[in-house]
Amino acid sequence: MRAIKSFLIGLAAFSANPVQAAKLLDCPLRDRPFSTNSPLVDIMLSPAASAVLDTEMPGALKGFPPSIASTTPPTFAAILDIRKAAGFRGDAKLDLGKIDRALAAVPVTRADKVARCARYDSKAPKLDIPAGKKRILLFEKINGFKDTPSVNGAHAAFIDIAKRNGWAIVTTENGAAFTPSILKKFDTVIWNNISGDVLTLSQRRAFQNYMSSGGGFIGVHGTAGDPIYFWDWYVDSLIGARFTGHPRAKQFQTAKLNIDDAAHPVAAGLPAQWEMNDEWYSFQSSPRKNGSHIIATIDENTYEQTMGSANDLQMGDHPIAWTRCVGKGRSFYSAIGHRPERYSDAIYVKMLENAIGWSMDKKAGDCSKSRKAEK
Repeated sequence: MRAIKSFLIGLAAFSANPVQAAKLLDCPLRDRPFSTNSPLVDIMLSPAASAVLDTEMPGALKGFPPSIASTTPPTFAAILDIRKAAGFRGDAKLDLGKIDRALAAVPVTRADKVARCARYDSKAPKLDIPAGKKRILLFEKINGFKDTPSVNGAHAAFIDIAKRNGWAIVTTENGAAFTPSILKKFDTVIWNNISGDVLTLSQRRAFQNYMSSGGGFIGVHGTAGDPIYFWDWYVDSLIGARFTGHPRAKQFQTAKLNIDDAAHPVAAGLPAQWEMNDEWYSFQSSPRKNGSHIIATIDENTYEQTMGSANDLQMGDHPIAWTRCVGKGRSFYSAIGHRPERYSDAIYVKMLENAIGWSMDKKAGDCSKSRKAEK
């Protein structure tokens, strides 16, 4: 009897503590030891880890601007680690090995795990999904950097495109919509300038299975523009390229774009060459090298590829929009779209409209036999 009473008292105390009572989600970085590769936001959420950083980088956390210093999503701290943050601050002489060892000695508590997982979703939304027509899931959850004008411009464009074609479109900011039962109801999923890690492990698996089984994916601009990633499949297999940066001093420039494959359905009705003013992304290597089918490239002779030093963003072969086969699924990504007015540009809207239609077309055979992306 005394044992039962003690158990009930302990259970009551456990339930009264929201941290102890909170159910732990299967968020990707929940159990990972602290390190210089941890998202900066996870360091900031831990008093013990923050103390280590403050010792080794005095005043670092206080010196960051609000867009980085916030622990409430969306925050740039979700897409930076200490190494990247040190680079932005110009702390080139930091002993990162020493910081790593000090952080590794900080225990990861249950409170840390709860805090890390708080930016992920657990309860699936109730979505009104029309029947009898092609269906699009417009996904807009952002934990990292959110450029609201870009998101709003793209949102309006996708709604108009769907309406014009008689496609049903459902919008959500809830990552818990990524379940097998929900995803199978959609012909394609659009990631609207998504930044930061946004899916739990089970949600990731649902999305990977959806793509390998023949689903569609459309990603625009910031969807592949984070300095760091914590999901290799997403950036290497689904997108096919890792972001390195964009010009800083001349952030927006007019450049010439060229269609690489006029015969591809995504290029239908597009001019062979046109000019556009936007923020131009560069990547570690051309996605052409790992099997992407290139739709359009940017002419590097028509703008300056400078971030920190002269021409440090040059790629040579510089794709700006491409497709990939992911199992039986179809993936399209375009780096165009920081400036909101791009989403009312007739040429770009036509490209996006073509891409959405292509991603939902399961009869054209392009990716239907589960072959790898074209080389």
